[in-house]
Amino acid sequence: MNTVHVDMTLARYSDWAFSSALLTLVVALLLLAVELAYVRSRSDAAAELVPAGSVAADSTTPGIVLPAPRRPFDERVGRAGLAVVYVGIGLLLACIVLRGLATARVPWGNMYEFINLTCWCGLVAGAVVLRRPQHRVLWVFLLVPVLILLTISGRWLYANAAPVMPALQSYWLPIHVSVVSLGSGVFLVAGVASILFLVKVAQPADPDSAGMLAAVLRRLPDPQTLDRIAYRTTIFAFPVFGFGVIFGAIWAEQAWGRYWGWDPKETVAFVAWMVYAAYLHARSTAGWREKKAAWINIAGFVVMVFNLFFVNLVTVGLHSYAGVN
Repeated sequence: MNTVHVDMTLARYSDWAFSSALLTLVVALLLLAVELAYVRSRSDAAAELVPAGSVAADSTTPGIVLPAPRRPFDERVGRAGLAVVYVGIGLLLACIVLRGLATARVPWGNMYEFINLTCWCGLVAGAVVLRRPQHRVLWVFLLVPVLILLTISGRWLYANAAPVMPALQSYWLPIHVSVVSLGSGVFLVAGVASILFLVKVAQPADPDSAGMLAAVLRRLPDPQTLDRIAYRTTIFAFPVFGFGVIFGAIWAEQAWGRYWGWDPKETVAFVAWMVYAAYLHARSTAGWREKKAAWINIAGFVVMVFNLFFVNLVTVGLHSYAGVN
């Protein structure tokens, strides 16, 4: 019988940090959505920089000192939204760390904890990849799936802080699951970028197309930039996730006496890895570099989501213990 003590005070702090992170990221999404949807004409933007009635002057005009131009409204809101994102990332990290301190183990022993770690890795990857100001609008589309995952995690997959079952008490747990979480989180960024790439390619060529949707799409980076983000993030996540699968096989040999047993979880994980391998191959093959390769990348993301929910919660296999509890 496992007699490891659980610090319920720290566990409650972890839950509060999770709720705070979720609320903070919702606020960030709203602020960034305002920036994305706030479509200003060029004349409006120029009017903000040069107030009405002022004299256009440069440094050679005597007696006139122009004030520093004020940032446009949408940019100020977007910068505030990005700052709130960073606060949310910190709160989610606090949730993970406090859960680990409360249970005296690595805090990724069930689906609730795994999804939290994966979302945190995806957010950190976004902070690295989307650090340029012109990429800030992409946070709206990254935060949507992250918030959906966190909502499902906290509402339906929540597990009370407790020691892990004996089958998971191995030094391979922190290695295998953390590496898989990192790869999965970065794949999330790649999937979002490929979806936006296809949407951007389908955008009407006329830059003066009417409608809010067309105006919003014009604020997205060009298709080449989106494709490059998807490719580079997949290049990073592909070997990381592959090592995660390998570490799982080594753990399986120690626990069950075989490296591979075609368990549903490990089988679908391998299928996902092969789909991403096909994407990387297609991405470097003439005639497949753009739309076709992007669809393959999205297919890999769909397989990852299928493996996370359907395989864990519906099928029966050696990974069934990694479900809700």
